[in-house]
Amino acid sequence: MENETQNPSDVPGEADAPRAEAGASAEAGTDTPQELERARDAAQKYLDNWRRAEADLQNYKRRAEQERDESRRFSHAALIINLLPILDDFERAFSSLDMNLAGLTWFDGMRLIYRKLWALLENAGVTPIQSEGQAFDPRYHEAVAHADGEEGKVISEVQRGYKLHDRVLRPAMVVVGKGAGEEEGSGKKEEGDGGQRAEEPGQ
Repeated sequence: MENETQNPSDVPGEADAPRAEAGASAEAGTDTPQELERARDAAQKYLDNWRRAEADLQNYKRRAEQERDESRRFSHAALIINLLPILDDFERAFSSLDMNLAGLTWFDGMRLIYRKLWALLENAGVTPIQSEGQAFDPRYHEAVAHADGEEGKVISEVQRGYKLHDRVLRPAMVVVGKGAGEEEGSGKKEEGDGGQRAEEPGQ
């Protein structure tokens, strides 16, 4: 009886150890996919944040470049606006002077100065706004009066307007047709003597 060997399963602790290890492995096996999923979610979140940060950086660089380009193109806008009245004075002087004076030294000198000033403005990107005969556009024209003529069309230009590249420096001051004169004229021509009065504005 004393020499009887004990069954390994009867020894406390030794038989339970493999079962405990197996249970721990089973528990570890069930937790691993969840941990991997959490790790994937975290990695995707970091990747998305990095992509957004990269896109924001590229947008910032693009905006900064556009602002530098705008600043470079329009840096002299204030100076050019102050030069436009001088250009107006030259044009008014030429329109009022007798062209028989052409050939005189001082007259040719004035024209030379005007041409140099205009060439300087052109090189800076200044262009005149087309007005007469064009449809009235509030982006480029400022109506100072209305007169008989084709409705919505610019009849005459009071002061020339200018653009710097694609930006309006000064809108053109214009007279816009109201259309009433044409309607009245067409009705008066049938009466006989009204046709002459309708032609007076154009004479």
